[in-house]
Amino acid sequence: MTNPPYEVFTSPSSLLVTENIWYNFYRMKRFFKNLFSLLILAALLYGVWYFFHDWTIRQVRKVQGTYYIYKGDQAYSQDDMAKTLNYYKKGLSLYPGHYEAWYNLGNIYAVYEDYFSAVDAYKHAIEHNPKFVMAKMNLGIVYSEDLGFFDEAIEQFNEIPKIGLLKLWIPFVYSNVKSIRGNKGIAYFNKGVAYKQKAMFLPLDRKYLMREYLGNAIEAYTQALKYLKKNYDVYYNRAVAYHLNGDYKLAGKDYCKAIELQPTKFEAHYNLAVLLRGMSRYRESMSELEKAAILITETPSSSEIETAYIFNLLNEVSRKFINSDEYGVSKLTDKPTGSVSYTYVNGRIVADDDFDKAMLKNFKTCVGYDIFNKKEELNYTEDGWF
Repeated sequence: MTNPPYEVFTSPSSLLVTENIWYNFYRMKRFFKNLFSLLILAALLYGVWYFFHDWTIRQVRKVQGTYYIYKGDQAYSQDDMAKTLNYYKKGLSLYPGHYEAWYNLGNIYAVYEDYFSAVDAYKHAIEHNPKFVMAKMNLGIVYSEDLGFFDEAIEQFNEIPKIGLLKLWIPFVYSNVKSIRGNKGIAYFNKGVAYKQKAMFLPLDRKYLMREYLGNAIEAYTQALKYLKKNYDVYYNRAVAYHLNGDYKLAGKDYCKAIELQPTKFEAHYNLAVLLRGMSRYRESMSELEKAAILITETPSSSEIETAYIFNLLNEVSRKFINSDEYGVSKLTDKPTGSVSYTYVNGRIVADDDFDKAMLKNFKTCVGYDIFNKKEELNYTEDGWF
């Protein structure tokens, strides 16, 4: 049989059947491809689970712990301490490496005077971040001021200046250089406070160590001033250490510097008055006591006992000034150098108008400045200090 002399065309139904076959083949191919990918993924997950089981568990727990710590932060912002503690404890049980949460927990314990729990929390924070300066700082403060563990506190303060932190400075954007220097200064300052307290709380059979510890405190304050050059607290506390150590000239100079920096704080005026009283400088002592008396009545945090003590001392110094032969009888009617006028209103001291205008300038004037800045050393005789 011979072939027809014309081309044979396939029917539409034949084309449809062919297309369906290719479509089904494509779907099966895609299915097996996806299945193969899923099998590979499952194998990888199983491998990770099998070979990195502990690591995987830790990551899951870390995510859960971070969530609870976040909830604790929210509760803290709402001043709900019960929820804050519960969330923090739950979060840290799942993710114990969250050092910032340990630090926050330590701060909460310290505020509520649970000092041993605060110490434990700060230690955990430092364990997970040995360069955590603020945790070391707060741990040292709790040791020193709340528990009386002075050696442990000094150890913490000694470590802070040695911590090597990366200094970043991006002009007009960010800089941590000042904060790093400031933290070193604060560490030295707190170290000085710890040594001073250690000196003051010595038992009777170890009082001979007082001068040594006060000397250590003075050295620490001096180091602090390299970083905190115009800080009232450093000058004031160094003055107290000098004062307790019997170095009256250096104490007086530091009291004067503290007064120059913060003239409206009564403590420096009062301590300087006590120092001048001990040197039989009654005129200057009265001047500083009057300033302290005015300032303490305007200080909300001051107690009635402190106020009464200052006024009693003022009366005592006034009597000694009147009976003193150093200035002669004519001085009975004189006002002390740098004195200020004031009146009582409803049991409080109120400055007169003229004084109110000159108050800041007057308070910044240290009446003992010339005494303590003499080139020759101060000497004590039967007639007083010269």
